[in-house]
Amino acid sequence: MTGIMRAARVLLVSGSLLVLAACGTHSIDIAEPRVAIPAEWQVADPAPISADISQYWTLLDDPLLTRFVQQAILDNRDLAQSAARLEQARASLVQARAGYLPSISANGGLARDVGDLSRDGVQLSLGADAAWEADLFGQISGNVAAAEGDLLAQGYTLADLQRLIVGQVAIATINARSLAEQLAIARSTLAYQDDNLQIARWRNQAGLVSSLDVEQARTQRAQTAATIPLLESNLVATANSISTLIGEPPGRVLDAIVASEPEPVPSPPLLAGFEAPAEVLRRRPDVRAAEFNLVSSTARIGVARAQLLPLVRLTGNIGTGPDTAGNLFDLVTGGLFAGVSQLIFDGGRTAAQVDIAEAGADASLAAWEQSILNALEDVETAAVDQRTASERVVITEEALDAASNSALLARSQYQAGLTDFRTLLTAENQLLSARNQLVTAQADRASAFVRLTQALGGGWSISDYDLPPVAAAEPLAEIDRTAE
Repeated sequence: MTGIMRAARVLLVSGSLLVLAACGTHSIDIAEPRVAIPAEWQVADPAPISADISQYWTLLDDPLLTRFVQQAILDNRDLAQSAARLEQARASLVQARAGYLPSISANGGLARDVGDLSRDGVQLSLGADAAWEADLFGQISGNVAAAEGDLLAQGYTLADLQRLIVGQVAIATINARSLAEQLAIARSTLAYQDDNLQIARWRNQAGLVSSLDVEQARTQRAQTAATIPLLESNLVATANSISTLIGEPPGRVLDAIVASEPEPVPSPPLLAGFEAPAEVLRRRPDVRAAEFNLVSSTARIGVARAQLLPLVRLTGNIGTGPDTAGNLFDLVTGGLFAGVSQLIFDGGRTAAQVDIAEAGADASLAAWEQSILNALEDVETAAVDQRTASERVVITEEALDAASNSALLARSQYQAGLTDFRTLLTAENQLLSARNQLVTAQADRASAFVRLTQALGGGWSISDYDLPPVAAAEPLAEIDRTAE
């Protein structure tokens, strides 16, 4: 049953989005963004990246992470809600396009006379009414354009939601790996500190050291032991959050993470060069969704203005007079009427609707501009995070090597009675800190990679949702002129 539900989910999303590739938007002039798109990035190599980042999580080479991401794409409930809203947008487009066609309705009735002068038998009457509205001033075509914009915006919103959820799953899995590794470090360190405490007790009983060494060893061990419940709690919380993201109850994810020896935090490849800002903006689904929201809002201005203009409507009817069923069509009547209506006065209601539509378009323009600024900020910030996190890993690896050597020497010298316990205590605390810092730095580096690939528009692809090719989709061509 689960497999059938997943297959149905995929078919629902794929079928819902097939219309996106086929539907074309009407020609609508929208405002250009009042944001200067830079020609190149401030912190990145201008050479474009060669890796395909649409499925960047596979570049982390972590099978468990990949499995979680793939399950989230299939079973995440937020994605399911967004797919349902896309179905609503598709149905709204069908409804809007129906405005081009006439509406036809049929009617019929049965009657039987009573009384002295009544006719014998049952009288049957049939009829049909038709109405058609001429799209002289673009009210219908404007509604269609708005519905097409809504559909494309919802399609890109669904794609952007996948982009974000994939990143959340990836980062949560990286954090879970980090916590599991730190938990293993704490437990192994605790075993060493148990040995230190036992050695301190033996030396105290032999009169070689004071009870101060014993109490310091107890303090160190208790402090390390106290971190274990907190790490366990954080690991469970992180695993449970992954369970929610991939659409299942808690339990299985935690078992998968702690089933064996903790796997290391994945090591990502380095992304050095990015495509030009305008190209990245074309690939960002949140920017595209904001753009088509603006298209839809602009189309609604035309719809509101068309209500101030004359409306031409053609109506007609045909019917049979009441007669017996045997000669139903002996009496046929019909009529055709063409009417023109013009709004004269409504207290400013329709003019207010125009103002509302114009204000809505202004808000959509500002939202589009904000999405552009957010996208540029994401890339610039994530690029720096990736570089600095990689530098921290290199530096922390050196610190760990030095701390390991220092702890080994301190332990040997303490056992030989050549140094005091405080020296050993300091060396082993530094080693524990260095090991945890390295795991944290590695997790930060992997998370920075995820955020950077997200910022560059990774985590989804056009083929996932049958969206129109971003290079050909309008009206983002306006960005080229702005960039110049």
